[in-house]
Amino acid sequence: MAPGGSLDILGRVLARQLAPRLGQPVVAENHPGAGSNLAFELTARARPDGHTLVVGSDPLTINPALYPRIAFDPVRDFAPVIEAVRAPQVLVVNPRSPARDLAGFVAWAREAEGKLSVASQGNGSIGHLAGALFGQEAGIAYTHVPYRGGGPAVVDVVAGHVEALFVTLPAAIEHIRAGRLRALAVTSAQRSGALPDVPTVAEALLPGFDVVTWQGILAPAGTPPAAIARLAGELAAILALPEVAGDLERQGFTVTATGPDRFAAHVRAEAARWPEVVRRANARLE
Repeated sequence: MAPGGSLDILGRVLARQLAPRLGQPVVAENHPGAGSNLAFELTARARPDGHTLVVGSDPLTINPALYPRIAFDPVRDFAPVIEAVRAPQVLVVNPRSPARDLAGFVAWAREAEGKLSVASQGNGSIGHLAGALFGQEAGIAYTHVPYRGGGPAVVDVVAGHVEALFVTLPAAIEHIRAGRLRALAVTSAQRSGALPDVPTVAEALLPGFDVVTWQGILAPAGTPPAAIARLAGELAAILALPEVAGDLERQGFTVTATGPDRFAAHVRAEAARWPEVVRRANARLE
């Protein structure tokens, strides 16, 4: 996880609260690189004693389809502990855009005949793939513009340098609230509590459409079930604290606190879902 990113922030909040509950130090370390692959590989190889955890998110299940060589299996090599939060992608445009809703965006894209520029936080990112899936299902084409992170992409849409963006909601929410971006739709099955007036893609155009980013805690495979259960219980209690949950929800996250079995089922489903989307989007990385 990169310093200052949402994974880093979540990891440090949980580590700080977890230490007194476990009665031992809990140290948050950053291991950025290769699209989070370095952190995943280090965790997969770690001793399964309950003392090494990773704050993971959707790259865990997307990256095996993106990279030709990868040193971990998202299902076989990890023991999910708890899914902490989810957040949708949000389709945003500059307020001067002619698209005032999702139908208007689709009409705009069709009129542009593939020349409409739609950014994401990076090639192969959840925003890129959500946009690719949306384009496939809506029957539209556009020019994908990958950025190195959601922040720079948001800045360029605000400045009018690129026309639209699929990005994780917390990266754009303050600009939406301030009127610097217009939100057309969120990609989750339900509306976001942070933006209750913004429709979902499913209700506005494509029934059943559902793409979210998730963040959660995983341990190396083989970690004792008792250790997983203890960690899951303590982390669920932390996520229920008003000061923790309230801050995450203000950022645009939904606190899920999903336990090990349901979280593991979600990881399996996501690992099975993305290879075909990646193939159709031609989103390979070296």
